[in-house]
Amino acid sequence: MYSPKEYWAGLAEQYDSADSSGFAPILHPEAPSWFNDAIDHIQFRAVERAVAIAKLPPGARFLDVGCGTGRWVRRYRELGFSPMGVDATIGMLHIARSHRTSAPLAAGLAYNLPFPNDVFDCISDITVVQHIPHKLQPAALREMIRVLKPGGRMILFELIRGEGSHIFPRKPQDWIREVESCGATLIGSFGQEYFFPDRLFVRLTQTLLGRKRNHTGQVRAISHDSPSLKEKSLTRRLYWRIRRIIVPFSVWTEPVCANVFPASTATHGVFVFRKKL
Repeated sequence: MYSPKEYWAGLAEQYDSADSSGFAPILHPEAPSWFNDAIDHIQFRAVERAVAIAKLPPGARFLDVGCGTGRWVRRYRELGFSPMGVDATIGMLHIARSHRTSAPLAAGLAYNLPFPNDVFDCISDITVVQHIPHKLQPAALREMIRVLKPGGRMILFELIRGEGSHIFPRKPQDWIREVESCGATLIGSFGQEYFFPDRLFVRLTQTLLGRKRNHTGQVRAISHDSPSLKEKSLTRRLYWRIRRIIVPFSVWTEPVCANVFPASTATHGVFVFRKKL
């Protein structure tokens, strides 16, 4: 049975010293580093846009739920906020410290946060609740709103499409409805990671190889289920060599797609809420 805590603990242990950026255990573990760098770049651009929508004052007390290896905690400090992180996995917090995350860090579950009511000016949840089974997601969202000050902001950045053994996405209106039922109001939203050229290539590859889709845009069977090690290696290298051409083009077209296509056609949705007074 899938356990979020055990899943992330395993990734933290596997990539503790193997990934200098700290991206692999929290983004796409089986992808080359350049791919994770590209994903991190567009995610940071989206988070900056969400922070602008939130209109937070300098020094705002900021909690990153599911902080993982600490990349957002470090960046919130660079943006002039007073951040801290919380994560269920001690191994992730250890990696965060090793990557010079000097802000306060705490251990805790998203659906049982170790903080009193009405503490933070802003909460961010960057691709975290999507990894919690659907039945526990409402409890996690309620906890985030609980520790948020009245009038405080919540940035929710989650999958709105895909499938997988450890992902549980929702449609945009479902995410909005769940958070608003906890006592918050939507003040802005947009789509993120359209990546149409790359998604098309991945879909074609999966069709040709007869493998199932997953939200990461990877064909995991290429690295696990090929008939021989030689074939596996050659297929994987060719696959990623082609994507190394397509992904930069997808990144370049991302702003255009965001202006032309509905947010519902993106891979993720970014939502900014205000807690009711």
